[in-house]
Amino acid sequence: MKNSILIFFAITLSSLFFLDCFMFPESEIAGSFKTEKAKLETVNNNVFAVVELFTSEGCSSCPPADELLAKLQREAGNKNIYLLAYHVDYWDRLGWKDQFSSNEFTKRQQKYLDWLNLYVMYTPQFIINGTTEFAGYNESALYEKVSNALKTKTMADLNLTVKSNKDSLEINYTTNLLQKDINLVFATIQKQAISKVFRGENQGATLRHIQIVKQLNSFQLNKKEGNVKIVQPDNFNPKDFEIIGFIQDNRTGKISITKKADKI
Repeated sequence: MKNSILIFFAITLSSLFFLDCFMFPESEIAGSFKTEKAKLETVNNNVFAVVELFTSEGCSSCPPADELLAKLQREAGNKNIYLLAYHVDYWDRLGWKDQFSSNEFTKRQQKYLDWLNLYVMYTPQFIINGTTEFAGYNESALYEKVSNALKTKTMADLNLTVKSNKDSLEINYTTNLLQKDINLVFATIQKQAISKVFRGENQGATLRHIQIVKQLNSFQLNKKEGNVKIVQPDNFNPKDFEIIGFIQDNRTGKISITKKADKI
């Protein structure tokens, strides 16, 4: 009898964990209230907001978050707002393989689980400057957190130049920031794509994506200037891709500064 109870308890816990991983929180109250959207204002050039979205084509709750990211992009103008969409792979087993998904991005989301002291992974999930997270449906939270980030001045600086060489990209960087336990991270981003979904929760939908992270390369930052080489992703071309670099604390996840390469 005791063994049966223990087995039932274990199965129940496993089921709850599964649901928490694949269902974003508070979905039932997503549309139950509205608050005034914060204005995206900047006080000076030494501010920035890095908006990371964890999403998937296999998740029925994700397309609205993708659309919200696109809306933010349209309203961002020339402000220092940097958008990155990571397609995780843990939805792929449920009927539709996301062509942009990668286990690398699932592992990055798992890092945030530790950095932000979270208990479960879910999609869609927004993270701002590596320090705060919230569910992907929450437009008011998105604009509030981005607006708050644009009010916080940074003394750090980062400059990037990128040169394409056959199958690789050579990135030269300079920064005034040098401290213990920080990484220089480069995201190679496809600016947009359209995907037709034939199976899974979004069956029959045509999904429009922006700022798709195709690969992420991280290097320990131990000098204020240097150069690194990374592999070009498939179908890379300077017109449809861009490089965003940022400096991130590998103990806390906090992003200190970010910059987009002016051109490739």
